[in-house]
Amino acid sequence: MTRRAALLAGAAGAALPLFNVHGQGSAGVLRCAFWEHWVPAGNDIIRELCEEWGAKNRVEVKIDRLVSAGNQILLAIASEAQSRSGHDIIAMPTWEPSSHAALLEPVDDVVERLQKKYGAITPVAEYLAKREGSWRAVPAVAGTQIKPACIRYDLFQAHAGIDIRAMWPARPERGPGADTWNWDTFLTAAEKCNAAGYPFALPMGQYSDAVDWVGALFRSFGASMMDAEGQVTVRGNDKLKQATEYIIRLSKHLPADIWAWDDASNNRALISGRSALVFNPPSAWAVAKRDAPQVAEKCWYAPFPAGAEGRFTPFLPFFWGIWSFSRNKTAAKSLIEFLSERPSAERQSTATAGYDIPPFQSMSDFKVWETEGPPTGFAYNYPDKPHQQGQLTVAFAPAPAETAVQAYVQAINTKMIARVAQGGQTMDQAMAWAEGELRNFTRG
Repeated sequence: MTRRAALLAGAAGAALPLFNVHGQGSAGVLRCAFWEHWVPAGNDIIRELCEEWGAKNRVEVKIDRLVSAGNQILLAIASEAQSRSGHDIIAMPTWEPSSHAALLEPVDDVVERLQKKYGAITPVAEYLAKREGSWRAVPAVAGTQIKPACIRYDLFQAHAGIDIRAMWPARPERGPGADTWNWDTFLTAAEKCNAAGYPFALPMGQYSDAVDWVGALFRSFGASMMDAEGQVTVRGNDKLKQATEYIIRLSKHLPADIWAWDDASNNRALISGRSALVFNPPSAWAVAKRDAPQVAEKCWYAPFPAGAEGRFTPFLPFFWGIWSFSRNKTAAKSLIEFLSERPSAERQSTATAGYDIPPFQSMSDFKVWETEGPPTGFAYNYPDKPHQQGQLTVAFAPAPAETAVQAYVQAINTKMIARVAQGGQTMDQAMAWAEGELRNFTRG
């Protein structure tokens, strides 16, 4: 089971405000359903933090784990929503807060206090979790990932002539050539690495890794398929056509079977030593560190390439929601705020070797991204940092989330490209198909 199952169908406190969490309706018990982390240490640190908060506030915190296998997390969310009973706090993948907004307790007070301390939450998290003027869930630290470029720096330098470590060093600065890190440079590098036998491992199938990187590229070209009001913007969209044509050119320098790849295929390509680049969180590196250390020690992270409209990086957040039928809302808000505070967030990111990403750019300076390795500092540019001059995005934004999620799950962007590159259709035919599919979604 890949990350897609948990992401598509569809977690110090001295400065905390004082909450009266004793003697609430649940008799001092707080029931939490947290996601079963891909990195086992991520489960341990959440348990430790909950125990610390519970001891301080004299609340018994009971934790259940919702695993990705068999879509259990999604089934649990749907079951509790239908029965109007279950946990007080529940972890939710990317699109779920929007899907269940009517049954989630507003958490504007928690978000307001956090943003007052740490600055604005990334706008794409607001897009996913704010409905009818209210925050319906708090962006979580645990499980949240972004997907920048993980590069074999030795292969890049040998075959593409790019010193990616000098371009994007493990320091808050842009090195020589950083201003040329765009899609034109990327295409040239892909061609050279492929000619040397180390193609980029970029999936083009119907799984989240493919939908995510294509969606980010589209945004950097200014190529939206729907606008913020839900109007389909495919017909006559020259920027969308340019982005699609670019990807088709790029695909000629990628492995021939990328159209059938799942979310594990790109990981395997990197870990096996057969690829010079993937778009992924540090999970692939972590496996390589264990199984192929000679690969892991040659990896380096860099931001997404920039396009004419800017630099956009795929973002897949988790959220912590509180059901409107929760029996202990005050305690639930207090615990979520404690888990979101900087000291708690840094402990979570550190425990997961830098995998977990807080929703505040002000927290992109945790030491773990400087010290994790080998090579030391390889993940420095994994978080979204100010000097990268980029933005986080989710595919099909800014369309209304209830429509965007359907396009995301159905992989309309990659299917449209495949119809041209593999199916023999003209660009106009493929775009007409995509327009029809999106219009069907908007009609419900």
